[in-house]
Amino acid sequence: MPDPTPTRERGRPRTFDLDEALDAALQVFWREGFLSASLSDLTAAMGINKPSLYAAFGDKQALYLAALERYAAQHLGALAQRLDENPDGRAAVHAFLRALSALFADPALPGGCFIVNGSADSGAITMPKPVESALQQALRRNEGLLRARLERAAAVGQLPAAGRKPAVLASFFMATVAGMSVMAKNGASRAVLDAVADMALTAWDAGPAASPQPARRAPARRTAPKHPARLA
Repeated sequence: MPDPTPTRERGRPRTFDLDEALDAALQVFWREGFLSASLSDLTAAMGINKPSLYAAFGDKQALYLAALERYAAQHLGALAQRLDENPDGRAAVHAFLRALSALFADPALPGGCFIVNGSADSGAITMPKPVESALQQALRRNEGLLRARLERAAAVGQLPAAGRKPAVLASFFMATVAGMSVMAKNGASRAVLDAVADMALTAWDAGPAASPQPARRAPARRTAPKHPARLA
């Protein structure tokens, strides 16, 4: 019976740690995205050769999907739990955004969000559909967590009733997160990202924007006739 564990090359024992190799691949994919990360970059960072990579993880696509799961488990799981456990909705969302600010600007990490960085490749002809789909699902999952927390806040009266729809507000916060990620990838400091997170929370408190009213036309001025009728 063949060995069902894909962690060894034929006839050779595995000489590297799977978790350490996956963490190294995660860093490369986080920095470069799926398309720009070459197998040479990956194997050099992981300290293995290509046959070992294929034997342990499968192909590049399978390695990327494993790295995406690793990123979610290492960096997003605790944030999601904190978002859910904080009893105050506004404070929960604020802490969530601030924690992402710290993650995105951490000098020990590649910068920005793994998911947002990877989504920059979406739509490219050479982007594998399973990878693109996994990134889209990750974005929707994170937005769903925010929406669920906002719905809870609305249910207990923590969300201002005037025009604050949880679904729309969740989309706004996700757009803020994506912007923060791009800023961090381009060198923005944590202080700058914190300020953006703080400003985003003003959307929680502000009333809905007033719909622009159509301009009213001024009444036409009546002009006296050039030849007024004479009185008899």
